[in-house]
Amino acid sequence: MMGVQLIDEARLRKIKKTTILGTVCSYPKFTPVPFSEKSIWDGHPQETNAPYGLAKKMPLVQSQAYRAQYGFNSIFLIPTNLYGPEDNFDLETSHVIPAMIRKFLHAKETGEASVVLWGDGFPTREFLYVGDCADAIVKATKLYEKGDPVNLGSGQELSMKSLAELIQGLVGYEGNIVWDSEKPNEQPRRLVDSSRAHKYFGFKAETDFKTGLKNTIDWYLKTRNE
Repeated sequence: MMGVQLIDEARLRKIKKTTILGTVCSYPKFTPVPFSEKSIWDGHPQETNAPYGLAKKMPLVQSQAYRAQYGFNSIFLIPTNLYGPEDNFDLETSHVIPAMIRKFLHAKETGEASVVLWGDGFPTREFLYVGDCADAIVKATKLYEKGDPVNLGSGQELSMKSLAELIQGLVGYEGNIVWDSEKPNEQPRRLVDSSRAHKYFGFKAETDFKTGLKNTIDWYLKTRNE
């Protein structure tokens, strides 16, 4: 509802251009990889993310309808999973990267023999560094003028198992990883086709994933006790 009202207020107040962010969770559960923007209406989102994913599709519909009816200048961007400094590290509400960082650091500092993670480790995700996403938003706002949605991604697909092992190494935890297969895996794969972003506003993610993870870990270590 906030999205609906905000877009309408932007129209009423004659905002020159409105940039709207969607979510990769809007894509159908079994979208062909890499996800093309054309596939976003080809099925229902993955069940645990469906209410959020469907809600975030509504601003796309409204944006396109307002462009057609009122000449409303808006664009719609779909970033993949974001990470980086200033992320949410609350274990009850955080996403996968900050949750893993916090779990592995806690296990290292308390001498725990193992860390339990959800699922079986086989699902894949694509992660986009927050600084790269910000760069893409600025470029798109300046240069992109079409109503079609645009994916924003890094182009790198990584399994949860590989992600866990990478973070484990970066924080220096030497214990075991235990996968709780009773917990849900969620969407099997995520990797978006970002060629439209490169074509229309020259976006390409620049941050090496390992460097981005180090930056995120360093920020958390520096700020967690402040």
